Amino acid sequence: MAAAWLEEVADGVRLAVLVQPRASRTRVVGEHDGQLKIQLAAPPVDGEANAALLEFLAKRLGVQRRQVTLVAGDASRRKRVLVTGLGAAEVETAMSSGT
Repeated sequence: MAAAWLEEVADGVRLAVLVQPRASRTRVVGEHDGQLKIQLAAPPVDGEANAALLEFLAKRLGVQRRQVTLVAGDASRRKRVLVTGLGAAEVETAMSSGT
């Protein structure tokens, strides 16, 4: 069974992410209230935190940046991210390793 923050869709997976900007470093914290909590070193100014989130996810998942898209929550701490080309099991494994 997939994690609560992970949903498999036709072209990939959708992640429910809770972002904590201006952290001391960028890292996956774990699951919080049914969402994947990620701390970002970037500030929530001029889209910097969103860009940092997408770059971090692409690198962590081993996909190209264009495969990771913010689909909801542009100005919110609670975001929905679409990752194409991967399955739920691959994403869950990548996110849980090193948390």
